[in-house]
Amino acid sequence: MDSESRLASGVYAKRDIVIARGKDATLWDKQGRAYIDCVSGQGVSTLGHANEAVARAIYEQAQTLISCPEIFYNDVRADFLELLSTVVPAGLNRFFLCNSGAEANETALKFARLSTGRPNVVSTVRGFHGRTMGALSATFEPKYREPFQPLLSGFSHVAFNNLEALTNAVNDQTAAVIVEAVQGEGGVHPASDDYLRGARALCRERGALLIIDEVQTGFARTGAWFACMRSGVTPDLMPMGKAIGGGVPMGAVGIGDAVRTSPRARMVVLLAATRWPARPASPHSRR
Repeated sequence: MDSESRLASGVYAKRDIVIARGKDATLWDKQGRAYIDCVSGQGVSTLGHANEAVARAIYEQAQTLISCPEIFYNDVRADFLELLSTVVPAGLNRFFLCNSGAEANETALKFARLSTGRPNVVSTVRGFHGRTMGALSATFEPKYREPFQPLLSGFSHVAFNNLEALTNAVNDQTAAVIVEAVQGEGGVHPASDDYLRGARALCRERGALLIIDEVQTGFARTGAWFACMRSGVTPDLMPMGKAIGGGVPMGAVGIGDAVRTSPRARMVVLLAATRWPARPASPHSRR
């Protein structure tokens, strides 16, 4: 449409079709022609378009309370967190809610650095984690990265499904390893069971956190609630997005017990990172 061509950012190349409505897996254009939707809103519409249960829930909630920041308790959010806790891998006991999969990955990377006090992140060749600056730093594809360089420092990429390469890359400065259970943007490459289990053991041994990016693979896209469950692996941090909202922009991060997020833990990490020399306590310096 002329107005959209004139006013939109131009970031996305347009297809010559105007989508007007959808139902389940079918879309219709302005002329009434029907199409099978193989795009699925780039992976978000896993319950189909105009799903009656989703539409009803959005309508009823919007009529009741459309926004409630997390500084206040909310009964609906509490119910949602309880339900989410029943489907994620055992050991992910807390959650951070956000607005997208890329934001979920950003959050996981921040938690990893904050919790460990370490600067570096190991990602994989052909990995894709989003287009925001932190997630883009973990993403491999040069065509996505190069226009925005310099990106964040401390990120490296090693061969996917290669435990030896991962072992050589993870050291005492590694905050996290971030990996997809199935590489999607990189060409649909599943992580092997041995690879995910080996990554889990390696991170535990060397004090790094394991982030398994389930943005594309979560919520039964692979037959299990989350793809890493097929390997029996629980990450320390699990970003989620896409299908979590049935088309509504939403994301979340599942958080394991190894991740420190409280204000007190943040202070412990910051103090440890300073490596101040020990000195006798002074009765005049108590504060």
